[in-house]
This record gives sequence, C-alpha cells and structure tokens, in this order.
Amino acid sequence: MLAILLAHAVAALLAPLVVRRLGRNGFFPLAIVPLAGLGWVIDKWGTVESLHITWVPGLSMDIDFRFDALSAIMAVLVLGVGTLILIYCARYFNDDEPRLGIFAAEMVAFAGAMFGLVTSDNMLLLYVFWELTTVLSFLLVGHYAERATSRRAATQALLVTTAGGLAMLVGMIILGQVGGSYNLSELVANPPTGWLPSVAIVLILIGALSKSAIVPLHFWLPGAMAAPTPVSGYLHAAAMVKAGIYLVARLAPGYADSPPWRITIISLGLLSMILAGWRAMRAYDLKLVLAFGTVSQLGFMMVLVGIGTRDAALAGMTMVVAHAMFKAALFMVVGIIDHTTGTRDLRKLAHLGKAAPALAIIASLAAASMAGLPPLLGFVGKEAALESVLETNALGHWSSIAVVTVIVLGSILTVGYSVRFIWGAFGRKTLSKPSPAVSKMHKPGWLFLFAPGLLAVLGLAAGILSPQLEKLLTPYSTTLAPGPHADYHLALWHGFNTPLLLTCIVIAGGVALYIAQRQISRLHFEHPPLGNADRIYDATLRGMDTISMRLTGATQRGSLPRTQSTILATLVVVPLFLLIIDTKDAGVDLRMWDSPIQFTIALMMISAAIAATLMRNRLASVILVGLTGYGCGVLFALHGAPDLALTQFLVETLTLVIFVLVLRKFPAEVDESKAIGFKWPRAALAVAVGITVTTIAAFATNARNTRPIYELLPDAAYDLGNGKNVVNVLLVDIRAWDTLGEISVLLVAATGVASLVFRNRRFGIAPRVADAPSVIVDKAAANSDTTWLRGGDLIDPRHRSLVLEVTTRLIFPAIMVLSIYFFFSGHNAPGGGFAGGLTAGLALVLRYLAGGRYELGEAVPIDAGKILGLGLALSAGTALVSLFFGAPALSSAVFEFTLPLIGHVKLVTALFFDLGVYLIVVGLVLDVLRSLGARLDAEIEVKAP
Repeated sequence: MLAILLAHAVAALLAPLVVRRLGRNGFFPLAIVPLAGLGWVIDKWGTVESLHITWVPGLSMDIDFRFDALSAIMAVLVLGVGTLILIYCARYFNDDEPRLGIFAAEMVAFAGAMFGLVTSDNMLLLYVFWELTTVLSFLLVGHYAERATSRRAATQALLVTTAGGLAMLVGMIILGQVGGSYNLSELVANPPTGWLPSVAIVLILIGALSKSAIVPLHFWLPGAMAAPTPVSGYLHAAAMVKAGIYLVARLAPGYADSPPWRITIISLGLLSMILAGWRAMRAYDLKLVLAFGTVSQLGFMMVLVGIGTRDAALAGMTMVVAHAMFKAALFMVVGIIDHTTGTRDLRKLAHLGKAAPALAIIASLAAASMAGLPPLLGFVGKEAALESVLETNALGHWSSIAVVTVIVLGSILTVGYSVRFIWGAFGRKTLSKPSPAVSKMHKPGWLFLFAPGLLAVLGLAAGILSPQLEKLLTPYSTTLAPGPHADYHLALWHGFNTPLLLTCIVIAGGVALYIAQRQISRLHFEHPPLGNADRIYDATLRGMDTISMRLTGATQRGSLPRTQSTILATLVVVPLFLLIIDTKDAGVDLRMWDSPIQFTIALMMISAAIAATLMRNRLASVILVGLTGYGCGVLFALHGAPDLALTQFLVETLTLVIFVLVLRKFPAEVDESKAIGFKWPRAALAVAVGITVTTIAAFATNARNTRPIYELLPDAAYDLGNGKNVVNVLLVDIRAWDTLGEISVLLVAATGVASLVFRNRRFGIAPRVADAPSVIVDKAAANSDTTWLRGGDLIDPRHRSLVLEVTTRLIFPAIMVLSIYFFFSGHNAPGGGFAGGLTAGLALVLRYLAGGRYELGEAVPIDAGKILGLGLALSAGTALVSLFFGAPALSSAVFEFTLPLIGHVKLVTALFFDLGVYLIVVGLVLDVLRSLGARLDAEIEVKAP
C-alpha cells in the first residue's frame, strides 16, 4: 500500500516533465501507475493486509493502513477508472492546452490520495487524505483559472467540503477519545455507546454528506461542472463523491443502530434523490443533466449503505460499482460531444446518433444502466435495492413502504432524465437534417472512444455475470446484520415478484414522464419550491462578510493603543477574577531574591523601564527598553542558564539595531500634542499587567504537586538526544516539531516585512559596489586614499567612521568564527543554530553599519530568500528523511567515527536540522537589513542633492 502511494507521489512530481516531453501522450505512461496499483489490488483480493508505522503515538497519529473487502471495492474504482480517465485525457486535450503538465500531476496525485483515503485505518490519517482530495479537487475544478465561473466553482466546492471536513474532524476526535482508539477497525468492532458518540456520529456524517453532495450541501457539485470533463468523469462520478458513501459504509457495521444514524442518512438521501432528479429534468446542459443525476443517485446509494443490513449493503455496493461505470462513461461521452461539436446544449444537437453511431451505442448502454434497464448492472442493483428495503426489519413496516415509494418516484425521474439525455444528445428531434453543430463535427478516434466504451461494456458484462460479481461484494456485506429472510443473491431473474412489478412501473412512469416533458417544461417556478441552494450559499457568504465587517469595525477602530489596551485589560481582569473566585488556601510562597546582585539588577531594570516612559527622545527610549532586556539576560546567567542568557543578549542587540533602523524614518522626539489619551491610565494598566503576570507565575509555580520536569530533562537530553545542552537538545530533537513551526513563522515574518517595504517589487540581492552609480563611484575615488571596506568608500565622508571600518575589518572574521563555534558546540555547550545564526547576523549588522548598503551586498551576494528557503528545506528535509529509514519524523541518528588529526567524532543528525535553523536566522537578519536598511538608504540617496 505504501509503495502504491509513493509511486503516485513520484509520478505526480514527474508528470510535468513527462507531459512537457511527450505532450498529451504523456498521459499514457502516467496511466501505468494506477494500472499497476490495480494489479496489486486484484492480486490481494480476498485477503486482509495491514501496515503500521509508529509516528507520534502520544497524539494517536500512527500511520495505520488496512486493506479489506470494502477497501478493495473502492480501490478498484479509484485505480481502474483513474487509469481509463488518464487514457481518455490523452485525446481529450490538445498539446497546446495551458498548464497541462500541472493538470496531469494533480490527477495522478488525486488518484493516490483517494487510494490512501480508502485504505486508511487511523481516522486522523484518513482526514489528511480527505483534505488532500479537497485541495486537489479545488485545483482541478479551477483548472481554467482565467474563467470566473471556474474560480467560483472551485471556491464553492472548497468551502463546502472543507467546512464539512472540519465538522468531521471534531467528530473523529470525540469518537477516538471516547472509544479509546482512532483506528476504524477497532471502533467498528467495539463501538462506544452514549450521547457523546451520537454527537460524534452526527459530526462525521456532516463531513460525509458534504463530500457526497447530499442535500442541503449538494449545490457545489453542479457548479463543479465548470471543470474539464475528465475531472467530472473521475472526481464527480467515480472517486471523490464516493468518499462520503465509503465512510458511511465503513461505519455502518458498528453504528447503523445509533439514534441519529438512519433518520439523518435516509431522510436526506431520499430528499436528494427527488430534488436532484427533478432538477435534472429541467437542465439543458448535458453535463448538468448528469451532475444533478449524480446528486440524485448519490442520495440513493447513501440510503442503501445507511440502512445497515446485509442485503441493503450488497445492493448499495452493487449500485456504487454500477454508478462508477455508467456515470464515468456518460461524462466522457459528453466530453467527446463537446470536443467534436463544440456544444453541450441538447437543444443544439440533432442527428448526432446517425453521425456518430459508435458513440450513440456507448451512451445508450451506459444510460440504460443508469435507468435500471435489464440486462445491465444498474438493473441488478436497483432490483436488489427494492428487495432489500421491502424486506428489511431495520425501518419498520410503514417506514419501509414509505422509503420504497420515494425510491420508486426517484427512479421514475432517473428513467425520465436518462431518456431525455439520450434523445436530447443523439435523437433527430424535429429537424430533417443534422443541426449546425453536428454537421461541422469531426469524428472521434477509436482511442477517444476506448475508455467510455470499455466502461459501458463492463456494465453490461457485470449485469450478465452478476452472480460472480456477488462473490466479490459479499465479503463486505456479510459484516452487517442479516435480514429476516434468507440472504438475497444478485441475479438478472428472480421470477415475478414485487421488485419486478415496481421496476415495470418505474420504466413506464419514466417514459411517460419524458413524453410529458413538453408540459413539464412549462412549469417554470419563479421561486423554486425548496429554494435555490446556490443563492442561499451566496446569501450566507454575504451575511458572514457583513457580520465580520461590523465586528471588525466595532473592535478594530484603527487605533493601536486602544487595541492594545483592550487586550491587556482582558489579560488583567479575566485571570485575576478567576483566581479570586476559585483559589482557596493557595499557599503562595514568594522569595524576592537569592542575592543582593539580583535585587540591584532588578532595580536598574525598573528604573530603565520608568525612564523609558518619561523620555521624549525616541532613540533614548529604545535604548532604555533595551537595558531591561539586557538585565533579564544577566538574571538568566545568574540563575545558571547561559544558553538563555546568550540568546537574550543576541536577540536584544539585534532588536535594538532594527529599532534604530526603523527610527530613521521618524522624528527624533515625540510630539506630546499628538499623544492619544492620558499617560496615567496607561501607566496604571502597565503596572496592573506586570502584577498580573507576576501573580499568575507565582500561582503556577506553587501549584506544582509532583516532581518538576526540569529535574528529568538533563538525563532525557543525553539519553534521547545524545547531547548535554538541555536547551539545544529540546529545540532540535525533543521539541523539534515546535521549532520547525517557529522557524516557519520566522520565514513568514521575513517575507511580510519585505512585502511591506517593497510594495511594488521585491529586491532580491543587496546592491554591490559594481552596481553603484558612476557619480558616487567617481566621488568616492576622489575622496579616498585607503580602502578598509569596499562599500565604505561610497559613503559620504560626513557620515563615514574610519575607526568603525577598521574595527569591522579586524573583528568581522572573529565574529564569524565565533558564530560557527556556537553552531557546532551547541549540542553539548552553550550555543546552537539559533545563537550561531544570531551571532552571524550581528556580524552582518556590523558590516552594514560600517560600510553601508553596498558593503552588505559585498558581504553576502546571495538573495536572502534563497537562504531562507534552503534553511527551511534542510529542517523539513530532516523530518522526511527519518521516515524513509522507518524512524519517527525528526528523530536523530548517531554516527561515531575517527578522523585523522581531529580524533573521535560523534555526529548527531540533529545537526542538519540545526543548520537549517542557522540559515533561517541569517536569512532573516539579511532580509531585515536589506528591507529596513538598504532599501531606505536607497530612498535617501535618491532624495539627497
């Protein structure tokens, strides 16, 4: 299973290159990947395969796959139809189709994601694949991104299915926590009981119903017809819309008797069957006829798999297989019609059956299966459905009759729009000669007809060989409770019985309904009786926009001091209020200081903080605030935390430089006449915040009732992370996931700063001396005899410091060596990638301050974005490489060896993760210097006389 997923991932990565090399014929080699997966599924049919990879077991996120009877059925549809769709794409598209390579990659990736979805046993893993199909569906539906209809359809599908998926995720977490396991096989075998699992089931069903386009979340599917036809034939006929059906079928053996199960699934499924069937009778676009028909039949299948009995499950799986065959074939037929005639409007097609008889035969076979006509598989499935619902004891006598009645009405609509589809597309109509679109059509080639033709013939063969098909479907259906009578068996003929009578009524009613089409078409409701879901969706979005704007307008008044005051006041009031009403005999023990030195430093910090509020000069205020940070670093050092102290000093220094760079664009002093509000209330709030934070820290410290974890960390750092520096081992090994998230935030922050400064275009590399204007170069040559820094020669002599240049020339190499030392020593001594990167960043700051923006370009002639990207790639790559060796992500390996002259070396692979951190910090500093320094210098140069 894992090999199939990896093969699809590799094929998706290579797809753009293959298509660029072979053009549209590149789809043929890509089709080999799902075809090979299909061979594996067929070979393993009838067996149960499991795969377990331990990964974050504390969060129940182990990678668990399970291949059983239900997975096999769905995998055949996903991989088999996927293979045929890729072959179909090779003739549907032209070589000049834009973004064809990306489209091919997305299609192959989608096939892999669907296979992962139907074989996932862990619910959290299933959710990952579930959302992957959602994202890939968004990209595929929006393939024609230049069209507004495609963008709207893709966004609509994304919002609806993602919202349902989030509800499903909450339900999965509840069910997993209550059931004690996140594996579906265990939860179905031992389902938890009570009201909380019922809530979880409702939430999971919301996700399943939204994915399978069940009313009232159905409207995204007709809109998704803006996608290319291969997407409709695969995602919206055989694959993605079946995900909800699959999930309901997977849970039915354990939860069909849950109180909200049947009332939710059956009522909404029947409503979908009627409502969408009626809409299909009113559509004129052939794809819309099939789209509404798909919604109708998804409702039908949802009812069958949701009843929760053996016979209904057999009928449901039969309909799932039949629907994948005939609906994918019909969508491909519509694509051929559109491709050869240039239209999908059934009003513009006449005599197409005579012009393309092979296409008409294929479409007729598929449509006959959709209508439930013998001897096709659709007929067998519908007969089984009627019999299973009539004989079930899960619904009650009258409920069964009511459900059968609605199924018969929905089936009449199905026959009606099936006849309408065939006659509308291929009939002669009232014209004596072919319509203009048909007369100008070009004949489709045999390879273009191959995929839909094969599916149509398979639908016929499966109907005739239905007893043999039953042997493949019963291993799943037998997992559910049997009915009151003998188990039902698939066959074309069961004698004269009630289902056969109902089938005759359905066929006669459907034909009569189509004949009465002329009268029905006159029933144009100005306001549809059940409302227009698409308009309700638009109204909902407008309402959410209005609410968000009013809420934002009420809370975000455009005043930063007011916004901060609101946040800080909440921080003061809420925690203290809760402590007052809920804390009894806390026994808080405070020790003011351990030595007079700490008191002295604290007094200096308090004095600097108070002085910063009184200063009018901005630079002086920043320096005073910096003193509080340096004082905090000294306290860290006194408490035996050299790593924290080192990082605090480096960060404080770098922050001070950034503030100075920003302050260049501000007046030197604060204009008191433009101050907002009064100082004393803000001072009181500041004191209250300080007291609140101190109080919370005191209560948190004294609330400890077990052994402190910090006592265990030194041994854990050495035993688990092979390092003596607890802080660094925590960052790059034990808590490496947190660090990966933090450095990702740093990268986003760097990009955000650059985006704010470079409004029009982003300057990749700081300019070098060779890029300087000739006027500046000539002036520098006339005023300089000795060059200490190449960029320094281009600085105006009034702003140049020779002492700083000489000092920088001497100590810059030493600082860089110190930076490298911190990087390599960090695993066992103070330092690490973060501290080393900050040290290197300070060296670059020194070069910039001494030599200006041209010296910065000379120091690092590399785009900061590339450094940031390389750092993130190294850190994330370390996580992925571990998986390929069967170890948890970001786990460390140790290599020990001896080198000449150096001696014994112990290498921990976390060093490569730390190298990524180092590069990201250096890239961030370079990006800030380039944005807030070099960019502003360029503006000053332009304005200077």
